[in-house]
Amino acid sequence: MVEQSDLEIQALGECRIESPLAEFLEQRDTTEHYVDENDRVLFDDTANLIAARGGSLSDLPGFEPSGPRRKIFFQPSKTRVGIVTCGGLCPGLNDVIRGIVLELTNHYGVKRIFGFRNGYQGFISKYGREVTELSPQSVRGINEYGGTILGTSRGEQDPYEIVDCIEHLSINVLFVIGGDGSMRGALRLAEVVAERGLKIAVVGVPKTIDNDIPYIDQSFGFQTAFAKATESIRGANVEARAVPNGVGLVHVMGRHSGFIACYAALANNDADYVLIPEVPFELDGDNGFLAHLRRRVEQRGHAVVVAAEGAGQEFLQHEATSHDASGNRRLRDIGQFLRGRINAHFDDAGVEVNMKYIDPSYAIRSVPANPYDSVYCIRLAHAAVHAAMAGRTAMVVGRWQGRFVHVPIALAISKTNRVDPKGDLWMSVLEATGQPRRFG
Repeated sequence: MVEQSDLEIQALGECRIESPLAEFLEQRDTTEHYVDENDRVLFDDTANLIAARGGSLSDLPGFEPSGPRRKIFFQPSKTRVGIVTCGGLCPGLNDVIRGIVLELTNHYGVKRIFGFRNGYQGFISKYGREVTELSPQSVRGINEYGGTILGTSRGEQDPYEIVDCIEHLSINVLFVIGGDGSMRGALRLAEVVAERGLKIAVVGVPKTIDNDIPYIDQSFGFQTAFAKATESIRGANVEARAVPNGVGLVHVMGRHSGFIACYAALANNDADYVLIPEVPFELDGDNGFLAHLRRRVEQRGHAVVVAAEGAGQEFLQHEATSHDASGNRRLRDIGQFLRGRINAHFDDAGVEVNMKYIDPSYAIRSVPANPYDSVYCIRLAHAAVHAAMAGRTAMVVGRWQGRFVHVPIALAISKTNRVDPKGDLWMSVLEATGQPRRFG
């Protein structure tokens, strides 16, 4: 059970500097926009959960809310900032970079902002990556493009060498935009900074296209990802309906979490089957997936299958596995595996099948953020800047119960957010597709 001690945010020290936002807010009569330092966004969201904890309201655990503080820790005119993007591509990376730069420059008056190229490699001298200065002019319009203007990379780098670089450039604040591996690296950097007694804030903006970061409502880029995946499912359905015994098979992202598959399938309700990592399934036998699919095709003339990349990996474990630069186990291609097994099953049964296979995975990663994600990204960027300028560190920004909050990095990487096989999302998928709760 999460307790208040798990939610406490580290601070570099007392905030004594009047925020330059004061004049901006006062001119607009919005001084109530300041965060109440004693406020908390409650962790529990139901009466039963709250009652189960017992005690008084003041004893209930809650997140520190995001937002501008009346007093800040860093003197903006003397503050030097670094920004780095790490890991795989995701819609919205450029939006976050742009939002951070504009907020720092226009509202806090920070003059020096450095962009480190190609992830954590950008701090390591042997790679020879150029450090670039960022300004409102250099980030103009970048939100209209996918990818990241800073580039990215995977893999762990020496945290001591990274902090050496940060010290050499006299950087006071580092923003890390990346996934769980990147956040683990950011936490290690914060630890090295603390070991050296330095006053450097390390603030993360968590990125995962799979929506698998816990303790935040949703990760940026996810809305764009499942919207684009929805288009592929729609296309697969059109293709499958146009031919005799058509089967549309769509392979989408989701190494450990099937959120994209679930949301995309629900968005247009064209899918007949959704296969995700969280719900094991049987392939063979009279009640297995293949037999069930064949019967549905024989009855209706077509079917659409949506498979998350991490689904059914147990069928491929006999093959040798390797790991990528981030230490993640390389998954075998369940899409191609299912494609072959479906064709073979129908052939063995003497039933015609016309397979239409679509894999939009990497195309989805590279598209610009949609309007929803663009708004979310800029709000995350603002929240990250407010937190960093107030001296918060070893934390990420996110949204919980509709409120922007600060989450300790240690908590954000403590587990993987996954689809609950007994939860309402998966129940909605089963209702929409009509597939059985389990195959076999």
